[in-house]
Amino acid sequence: MRQHLTQSLHTALEATHPYRLTQAHLPPSAHGRTALLAVGKAALPMLAAAEDHYGPTLTGFGVTRDGHGGPTRYLPLYEAGHPTPDARSLNAANKALELAGRLSPSDHLILLVSGGGSALLAAPWGVSLEEKQALTQALLASGATIQEINAVRKHLSRIKGGRLAQATPAHVTALLLSDVPGDDPSVIASGPTVPDPSTFQEALAVLDRYGLDFPSARRHLERGARGALEETPKPGDPLFERVENRLIGTNQDFLEAARTYWEGVGYRTLILSDRFQGEARELARFHAALVQSIRAHHTPVPPPVVLLSGGEASVTVRGSGRGGRNQEFLLWLAHFLDEAGVWGIAADTDGLDGNTEAAGALLTPHTLARARAAGLSVRDHLERNDAHGFFAALGDLVVTGPTQNNLNDYRALVVV
Repeated sequence: MRQHLTQSLHTALEATHPYRLTQAHLPPSAHGRTALLAVGKAALPMLAAAEDHYGPTLTGFGVTRDGHGGPTRYLPLYEAGHPTPDARSLNAANKALELAGRLSPSDHLILLVSGGGSALLAAPWGVSLEEKQALTQALLASGATIQEINAVRKHLSRIKGGRLAQATPAHVTALLLSDVPGDDPSVIASGPTVPDPSTFQEALAVLDRYGLDFPSARRHLERGARGALEETPKPGDPLFERVENRLIGTNQDFLEAARTYWEGVGYRTLILSDRFQGEARELARFHAALVQSIRAHHTPVPPPVVLLSGGEASVTVRGSGRGGRNQEFLLWLAHFLDEAGVWGIAADTDGLDGNTEAAGALLTPHTLARARAAGLSVRDHLERNDAHGFFAALGDLVVTGPTQNNLNDYRALVVV
C-alpha cells in the first residue's frame, strides 16, 4: 500500500505537468512583439514550453524559488526568496514593470503564473522591504488564510492586484496554475493581471484580526482606507478589456488524475473537495470522523474506498519544531483515530511542505504502535509543531525534491 500511496502522487504530478498544460494553451504569436514573464514555482517548465513554442525571437524572463531553477534555451530564469521576499524579489518586480512599460498597444505580454509568485515579485509600496519581509513571516505564522494574506500583500505592492496589467498598454494573456482553494485568479500570485475585489479597509482588518502591529504598513493601509491612495483596479475597469486570465491547471485536475490512478488499481474513489481550508487540526478531525462513519455505518460510502481531498490547510505555529500543514494534518489524524489507524498520504504538490525538505508524509495503521516502540509521543510532537521530527524518526517522510509543479495539497486515505 505504501507504493500505491506514493505512486498516486507521482502519477498525478506527471498528468498535470506544467509543461504539458502550458503548451496546450499558449496563444499564437502577435503581429507586434511577444514578451514573456514566467513567475512561480513552476516557472521553469512553463518557460520551457513557451521557448519551444515561440522560438528565439521571444523576449522576457522568468523568476522562481531557490532550488527550482535550471537551464533555459533563450530567456534568463532568476531565483528569488520564498515564502519571504528578498532583494532579488524586488529586482525581479522592477524588471517586470520595466518590461511591461516598454511594450506598445500592438504588442503581446504573456504571463505564466504559478504559486509562489506573490513572494517572488515584490514591489513594496508604503513599507520597506524589511518590514514587508517581517509582515509576511508574521502572516504565515498567524493562521491567516491565503486570501487574507494576499489582501494585505496587494495593498502594499506596486505590481500585485492588477497593477502589472495597469502598467502596460499591451494586450495581456495570463496562463494560471492555481495553488489556492476555489481557484480565484485574483488570489493566485496575488493576481498581478486580475481585477482585485479586496480593499485597503479589508487589508487593515486582517492586521487587526491577527493582532499584527506593523506601524508603517498600518499607516499606509489607513491612508488607503481614507481614500488618500489609489485603490487597486477593480472588476469592470476598462483596462481589463485587453487582458485575458485563463486557468490551465487546478487542484481539482490533480485530484481527478489521482482518482484515475486509484480506480485503475481497483479502488472505489471519492473526491471530497478540492477546497478545504482551516487549521490542519480541524481538517484532520473531520477526516477522522468520516473514516469512523464509513467503518461503522458504511456512510456516505461503504469500505473499501479511497478518500481524496485537496485545498490548503493552515497551522497556527506555537512550538519550535519543524513541519508543514500536511505533516501536521497526518499527525493529528493519527491522534484522532488512535488505534483504529488508516493508510494515508498528505503532501504538497510543489514538493516542499512548510519549512522542511519533505513534500509530506505517510500514515499507516501501525503508526502509533511503531511510535510507542520508538519512544515517540504524538502529543509532545503536536505541542511542539514537530510533525516532521515524528515522521522522520519512523522513516515515513515523502521526499520528492522540488516538483516544479504547484497545484495545492494532496491527501489520500485508504479506508478498509
